[in-house]
This record gives sequence, C-alpha cells and structure tokens, in this order.
Amino acid sequence: MAETTETTEYRVLARKYRPENFDQLIGQDALVRTLSNAIETGRVAHAFMLTGVRGVGKTTTARIIARALNCIGPDGDGGPTINPCGVCDSCVSIREDRHVDVIEMDAASRTGVDDVRELIEGVRYRPVSARYKVYIIDEVHMLSRNAFNALLKTLEEPPEHVKFIFATTEIRKVPVTVLSRCQRFDLRRVELEKLADHFKHVASEEGVAVDDDALHLIARAADGSVRDGLSLLDQALVPGADKLDAATVRDMLGLADRAAVYDLFDEVMAGKIAEALDRFDAMYRDGADPLIVLQDILDVVYWLTRIKTAPTVAEAAYTPEMERTRGKEMADKLSMPSLTRAWQLTLKGVGEVQSAPNAVQAAQMALVRLAHAADLPAASALVRQLTGDGAPAAASPVAPAPSAPAPSAPVPPASAPSGGPSENPAPAPTGNAPTAMAAAPALAPDASPEPTPVPEQPPEAQLPQPQSFKEVVDLFRDRREMILYSQLQNNVHLVAFENQRMELRLEQEAPRDLVNNVSSFLNEWTGQRWVITVSSEEGEATLGDQARAEDQRLRDEAETDEVVQAVKSAFPGAKVSKVIPREPAEMPDAGPEEFDDELEDDED
Repeated sequence: MAETTETTEYRVLARKYRPENFDQLIGQDALVRTLSNAIETGRVAHAFMLTGVRGVGKTTTARIIARALNCIGPDGDGGPTINPCGVCDSCVSIREDRHVDVIEMDAASRTGVDDVRELIEGVRYRPVSARYKVYIIDEVHMLSRNAFNALLKTLEEPPEHVKFIFATTEIRKVPVTVLSRCQRFDLRRVELEKLADHFKHVASEEGVAVDDDALHLIARAADGSVRDGLSLLDQALVPGADKLDAATVRDMLGLADRAAVYDLFDEVMAGKIAEALDRFDAMYRDGADPLIVLQDILDVVYWLTRIKTAPTVAEAAYTPEMERTRGKEMADKLSMPSLTRAWQLTLKGVGEVQSAPNAVQAAQMALVRLAHAADLPAASALVRQLTGDGAPAAASPVAPAPSAPAPSAPVPPASAPSGGPSENPAPAPTGNAPTAMAAAPALAPDASPEPTPVPEQPPEAQLPQPQSFKEVVDLFRDRREMILYSQLQNNVHLVAFENQRMELRLEQEAPRDLVNNVSSFLNEWTGQRWVITVSSEEGEATLGDQARAEDQRLRDEAETDEVVQAVKSAFPGAKVSKVIPREPAEMPDAGPEEFDDELEDDED
C-alpha cells in the first residue's frame, strides 16, 4: 500500500524540473560563466548575493553552488567542480535538503537578532562531513537592522570552511555595508523565446503536445519567471488531455482572443465606434477582463510601433504568424503620431479602469475617446495650418472676393478687426488671422506698400520686461510658478534693483537653488540676461511683510473712522477683518461750472 502511494504521488512541474547543475540553468549565461570560471580557478568568494525577480532561480542557483563546492565525485576523491556528479553522498543529500552542513534559513520567518546569533555560534565549528559549511539565507532583505549589524563582522571575516549565499528580491532593502562584503549576481528575467522552448521541452517530457501560440501565451504571462511559467503550464496540462491549444490557455488566463483584440483595435482606429463597442461587449460576455483587454491593446500598439521602427522584428522566428501578418498590415496603415497618441490614451484608460467603480464603463469610455482621437491630424500639420505654411485651403475661400465694397481703397475696412499694421503689428493669433492675411492681396491688388503683409516683429519686443522687484515677483505669479513666487514674496529682501540686475538678501528658509532658478526663468521669459547677486546687507522688508504692514495701517485707519466706531458700539464684539481701499472715482472731462450745471440738471 505504501509503495502504491509513493508511486502515485504527484510532484508539481516547478519541483520536478528544477535544475540540478549549471547546464540546466536557463537564461543566466553571464552568471554561469562567472561562477564556472571562479570554481575552476579556485577563486571562490566567501559570500554571494543573488538578486532578481521571483522564480528566476536564486535559491536553485544557491543549491547548485553548494553542490559544486561539496561534490566529492563518484569515487569520493573529487574536488570542487562546475559539474557536480549527482551521485555522491553530498550531492544526493543536498538535493534532498537533508545535508547537515548546508543550512537553509528563511529570513522572512526568522528576522530577529537571536536567529542570526544562533547562526553565528555555529559558524566557528567545522563541517561534519562536507568540504564547506554553506549558509543559504533566502529573502535576506527581511532581516532586521540589528540582525544585519550582528552579521557584519562574521560576514567580513568568516572562517575558511564557511560560505554564505544570500538571495533576495528587494536588493535595495539590503544595507550597503552587507552588499560591500558580497559578490553580487543579478539574475535576469528569462527571455520569452527561451521560456517557450523550455516549456515545450517540459510538455514533451510529460507526453503532451502544445501549440506554439499556447506556449507564447504562457511565456508572456510568466513575465520572465521560470517558476511562474511552469506553474501555469502545470495548470494548463489537464490530466487526460493529449494536446494543449491556445484557446484553452486563453480561457484559463482570462485573456481575450488575440485576433479579436486586433479586430477591436482596427475598428477603433477606423472610427467605427458602434462596431467596436459591440465587439468589446461580446468579448466581455465571453469572459474577458476589461483591464486585460486594454492591456492587450497596449501590447498591440507596442508591437505595431516596433514593426514601424524596426520592420525586421516581424520576421523573427519566435513571432507568431498572426502577429506577423496582421501587424504588418496595420503598421502600414497607421502613422507614428497615431500610434503614439493611441499609446497615451490607452495607458490613461488602463489607470481609469483600475480606479473606476465600474470597470466596463471606464473601458468603453476609453475606447470611445481613442476612436475620436484616431482621425485627428498630426501636431505638425496643425502647426503648419496655424502659421499659414503649407495651408492653401484656408486662403482659397477668401481669395476670390469680387464683391468687395472698396477695392481701390488703400486700406480695406475688412482688415480693421485684425489690427492695422501701424497700430498693432503683432496681434494675438485668432481663428480668422490667416484668412485676413490671405484676403489682403485680393482686396487691394494695386495698393501702395501700406497693405503689404505685415512684417513680423522680433519676439523680444513682445516679452515682459519688469521694471521693479515687485513686477518681477508678479511675473512669477502670472506664469504660475507659485513655489518660486511664494519664496520671493516671503523669504527675499531687496537690496538694490536696476535694469536686468538685482541684489538680494535671502532668509535661511530660502532654498539654495532659488537664485539660479529665478535667473533661469527670467532669462527665458524676458529674452534678456539677468544678473542676480546675494548680499549680506539688510535691504528692504520682504514683499509679504510690506503687504501685511500696509494691511495693518489700513485697519488702524479704519478703527478711527466714525462709522466703524458707531458699528462697533452698536454690535459689541465686532472687529475689522479686512479693508479694501476704495478706488478714486473718475471725474468727467468738464470744467467746474459745466459740472455744477450737470448736477443742477440731475437735481431737477
């Protein structure tokens, strides 16, 4: 009975196909090459730090290193080797996690200094049967600060018979003092094609045929993790099934049909909103997640952009046939600005779906927005149209103008709203500005030089030129640089001011880069070079203090007003909270006698 149970016990694929030597470790060629050279030359470090995302082989690599260092060969006379024999007592016991001299510690569950102190106490004893005593600490970043400090001295000068191997997914949480005492190896994400080939080999060993598209779906979902991919493959290999297709994997992962995603994106970019929403509803009814659909659209946009920028990527051996044919077809139809705009809008839609109370509605609104933006012209075309370059269509409706009322007039009346050349040579751009400029030659073909196109004024003449420190500060407020505006208002004292030159005294609260930032912005906004120096002289009060002093003066004056005093006596507890100065009324341009006559007429 016991033999039957042992025979029928199932081991998951991630454990069954765990690498046992460096040759079976996939996707980590640089790591394997470095460790192999170190073992061959006998220059093995006393501490290793293995880092990488989950499932790339950190703990597996640590065990392979332990076996390589302690292997004694089939005859018992071997030394450290890059190819452990797998049959000696050390190799077998390490593989079965029962070797007394290879200690594995989970730092996630043993984080305290007492656990590390227990480990340090055992370091001074020589190994029982192995060549080296190896300590493998998984998720080492979970150790407490005191535990790291307790480990430092032993880690820096361990005995010759001790090796430390650390593994972590959060390398930034490991103190620098620990990293400096270890040889660091970064395990990379395994490439999609290598993952697919590995999963194909595993499936063939299990006696199941798997479509290439299904393997690529699993490899893409694994995101570079071998263990995650094997877990997904284990889930997909249903007992009794002799073939695994892409539809089964897609249903298992909750993914939308790849062809349906291409059809959906094609309809959206063609502006067919109704058809696109109907297709999205059908995909949702079939079990597709709205968030996954938008993420798949992001993958499509990325793939089309890759084909657009590097067409040879579509001819790679690992590219599925559908991705190759549909990708080339759609990449030829869409422009780069359209793809860039689709990426930004879809990426924003993904964030909205994640935070919206109704994910389906958020996804539908994202598709509608993307469809409406698909047929927008490129930004360069809009700029050319606004500046009048390469836009003859704007001038054609206005150029014929046969019914102009006064063709012989030197300055046509129609040009008045756009601003005459002598009064306002550089008007702000409006919707009819290009039309007015195009119509001028048609209205006055034989006019003198006055109706000729207005010459552009140098941009420096339109830039603001502050004439006082207060105008400088107000300029930062108008340009919406509110942080610098607040600093200039409250933490800066004016010592001297002249044309494009200021001398300031800064409070201790002012940031160190305040002067550089202010000077840079002023140079950009005014087109002039501003020189700002820092002085130790007292200078004027800050503009904030001046404003508060003026407000207090107005309050004091208001307190002495008879009306205010009467209000305060009638309403005990009332106080003046704010005083708004009254602007002086404009007097009519008439003499005193005429003004008196107007008052008398008003009284009558």
